[in-house]
Amino acid sequence: MGSPGRWILWTVCACLAARQKAALRVTMREPSLEVVRGDSVLLPCSFFTSSDFSRLNVIWTLAPFSSPETPVQVIVYDHRQVIKNPSLIGRVDFTGLPSRADIMLNDTHVSDGGIYRCMVNNPPDTADPGVGELLLSVLEPPSLPVCEWDGDVDMGGSVRLSCSVEEGVPTPEIRWEKVEPEEISLPINMDGELSGSVQIVNVSSQTSGLYRCSAANALGTQNCYVKLAVYRTAPDGPSGVLPGVLLTLVMSLVLLALLVLIMWLHRTGQDGRRRSRGDGKAEEEEEECYNEIRYTPSLMKRSFV
Repeated sequence: MGSPGRWILWTVCACLAARQKAALRVTMREPSLEVVRGDSVLLPCSFFTSSDFSRLNVIWTLAPFSSPETPVQVIVYDHRQVIKNPSLIGRVDFTGLPSRADIMLNDTHVSDGGIYRCMVNNPPDTADPGVGELLLSVLEPPSLPVCEWDGDVDMGGSVRLSCSVEEGVPTPEIRWEKVEPEEISLPINMDGELSGSVQIVNVSSQTSGLYRCSAANALGTQNCYVKLAVYRTAPDGPSGVLPGVLLTLVMSLVLLALLVLIMWLHRTGQDGRRRSRGDGKAEEEEEECYNEIRYTPSLMKRSFV
């Protein structure tokens, strides 16, 4: 290759090197982070630039999990001034400027979770690329679940146990168990991510007991309880025959006692009437005898002599 060719090649390489040197690069030291609700977290954003920082511009935005299509501005550094989202004043600030674009987020909320973008611009350098992304997850323990039941607790009826929880990141796992008088795990039907139910059919006395719903994730477990008592509405098998037999026996004994009492009273009355009649007849006989002795002819003769 001749000297003109070598000169052209050297010129192209020099231009490319100069362009690469003038390019602004942004890197995220962590692609994703987790923080427990209420704690603080550092969101790192590093950049390389060959120019001074007199025209440095940094913008942090958030695309929240609840509405990723509508990102919001978190904090801005522009011409040595800081502008914060009004809802985040007191909770967010830059750390490390101007050499780094890290931000500190304090007293984190679940709504702070989402995709954060760090955009850096520092003319005359050009961005290659000038944007970095970071996924932030704000964790929280499950809230206290709410337990409910509905249905028929009579023998042979059907009962539905339901449990729901409002908060928890990661999404809590919901379980139903019978804990008294024995521990039994129950199959659960999920009614969405945060609620689950158990259907119990043909309930019996064995269904009675204490039931527990657990909502658990990596940060903890919360429980609620339901106590069921199944009522017997009709005799069922031998256990229902025995009370009937006992009741019949008691009634029979009562009737027999009444009959004996009536017979005794009746007999006592008859004996009294007989004694009364006997006493009356004896008195009549004595009176007759008395009268007869008093008025005999011999007595009458003696009375006249």
